[in-house]
Amino acid sequence: MKIDTICVLGAGNMGNGIAQVGACAGYNIILFDIASLQLEKAKATIQKSLTKLEEKKKLSAPASQILSAIKFTSTLTDVKTSQFVIEAATERRDLKFKLFKDLDEMMAKDVVLATNTSSISITEIASHTRRAEKVAGMHFMNPVPIMLLVEGIRGLATSDEAFSTVRTVAEKMGKTFIEAKDAPGFAVNRILMPMINEAFFALNENLASAKDIDQAMKLGCNFPMGPLELADFVGIDVCLFVCEILHRDLGDSKYRPSPLMRKYVEAGWFGRKTGRGVYTY
Repeated sequence: MKIDTICVLGAGNMGNGIAQVGACAGYNIILFDIASLQLEKAKATIQKSLTKLEEKKKLSAPASQILSAIKFTSTLTDVKTSQFVIEAATERRDLKFKLFKDLDEMMAKDVVLATNTSSISITEIASHTRRAEKVAGMHFMNPVPIMLLVEGIRGLATSDEAFSTVRTVAEKMGKTFIEAKDAPGFAVNRILMPMINEAFFALNENLASAKDIDQAMKLGCNFPMGPLELADFVGIDVCLFVCEILHRDLGDSKYRPSPLMRKYVEAGWFGRKTGRGVYTY
């Protein structure tokens, strides 16, 4: 199937970033979110980002033209005209399972359904459809317009053809594509989240201050961002969720979430998006 129009489900940070890079790559984008306020926020975010890129002469077309290629909608049936779907909704199993069941019933049978999940089993998501061979993981990194990686994940039944389509779409968006196994955390979060978790353990034990832990990793290991700073950027609630999945599904105590990380989430200190995390914003 020739892909001209892509549907992105979810207009949060990840969804609006995916919509932007998709439109920049020449795709028509349908950006769906159940909340009209979130769609308005997404449109403003994309417009601001495109304006900055235009000022730096980093766009191949006028910002206004790229923005006009994105349709913002809260009507789920509007997605029917797309030939490829990228789900970027909240990282909740029940929500994703319901979305994929609905999409499977709604979309043409040859449409590939990709999920941006960072931790949930692709095989399990696919089991809620009748097209498991056309379901795959397409994990973008945050912020999507800047980060070059897309992590591709095959479910147990994902066909070579569907996976090749996911790779083609990612590469047309200017991303570098890697393949990871459908295992808890895939490749990126399997390595990243234990490091962030260990930084919280170190902070809880007063091994060093938050600032010094981050400085140690930036200056001592050449990381562009310290692990605690990164946790605030990603969302401490998201980090906890992934750590819980790693601990539950792998059954190894080394993945046990830090009590301090859990305490921050209980306090509503999720990081940048709430104005308070390890640091105050």
